[in-house]
Amino acid sequence: MIRKEFLRAAVSVVALVLSSAAVAQTREASSSGVLLDRVAATVGEGVVLSSELDEQMLMITDRMRSQNMELPPANVLRQQVLDRLVMQELQMQRADRAGIKVSDEILNNALNDVAKQNGMRLTDLPQALAAQGIDYASYRDNLRKELAMQMLRQRDVIGRINVTPREIEQFLDRQKKMPSDQFSYNVSHILIAVPQAATPEQLEESEKRADNVFQRATGGEDFAGLAVQYSNAQTALEGGSLGWRKGPELPTFLGEIIAGMKAGDVTKPVRTPSGYHIIKLNEIKGEQQVIVNQVNVRHILIKPNELQDDATVQQKLNAIRDRIMNKGEDFGAVASVVSEDPGSAAEGGNMGWTGPGTFVPEFEKQVSQLQPEEISQPFRTQFGWHIVQLLGRRQFDTTDDVRRQRAFMALREAKADEETELWLRRLRDEAYVEYRL
Repeated sequence: MIRKEFLRAAVSVVALVLSSAAVAQTREASSSGVLLDRVAATVGEGVVLSSELDEQMLMITDRMRSQNMELPPANVLRQQVLDRLVMQELQMQRADRAGIKVSDEILNNALNDVAKQNGMRLTDLPQALAAQGIDYASYRDNLRKELAMQMLRQRDVIGRINVTPREIEQFLDRQKKMPSDQFSYNVSHILIAVPQAATPEQLEESEKRADNVFQRATGGEDFAGLAVQYSNAQTALEGGSLGWRKGPELPTFLGEIIAGMKAGDVTKPVRTPSGYHIIKLNEIKGEQQVIVNQVNVRHILIKPNELQDDATVQQKLNAIRDRIMNKGEDFGAVASVVSEDPGSAAEGGNMGWTGPGTFVPEFEKQVSQLQPEEISQPFRTQFGWHIVQLLGRRQFDTTDDVRRQRAFMALREAKADEETELWLRRLRDEAYVEYRL
């Protein structure tokens, strides 16, 4: 699936920089003008530099202060930041091996989204960043990395999550007892990780640590500060915040727990395969249902790789489009054989009925220009090259079909958080990492 939420997640992470103070340069120059630096960690085939660590420390410390978050001890925060940089380096190495590249077009679209979120034009963004002492070229590089990591997770995690018809039926039956999709929930969590092959001693130690953090959280200590200090989740440096989620979009294990909570409540540690979770419900807000326009599309996706570059893939899709339009070949049959989208190929490329904001901007723009049954020219997105056919448009309210589609999306989103944590843990366990500090 070519879903916009993964791009939005990447943009939101980097957009935080706009609200932070200037990031200081920490590299020292020698008498010959050569930059000197130290290695903070060796990570597989690469390294994390001390200057990178110092820059991230300054940015995150400033952000936490601006949000009135309690700062943990400097050595604890430094280790958390270094762990995150190590994980980012591992992901970038894996993305490079997988041939994942973020084109300038995709990057510029993401930068345009950042600019819009901050009430400015893209052309004003470099000046706005410079006013805060932030180098625009470095900002672009950071955003390109975030987008590459999101594309990697889409391929290695999201694209492989399977949702069965039985799960959808069970989900719909369970909804009456679960948080409503008419409400959004602002949730934070702390993860005390458990090793995959944990010994009884390690399990006991993790459980004791989780109980201790829970007692401190319910005893009045700042939850966000505890998350920064103790959480092993990727959200630790955001104070454990999962952000706003509709009820069905919450991780599966959270559903029934959140349904019985009030704003401000903190749960006892909850055990999952990734470890012990301590949950805080920060706030609840209701949402009104509206009628929206929906489109039904199917597409064929082919990804460039070492054997076929962009021009070759584009030419291949032009030939496929010609066969469908002029020789009568069935779009669905061709898609099921050649499409490289694991989420839709088995369905003949059909992506079902979807509403505005479902797809990334480049994909959505192409669909908006099509007439029913029309097939687009080949076009590029962050996922590869596509041709897309518009099957129909409609306006809809809450129907059984819509509920089932929402159930599918919600189940996939709910599985994604846990699967991502396990995937990151495997990356870390399989890698060679040596800390030098």
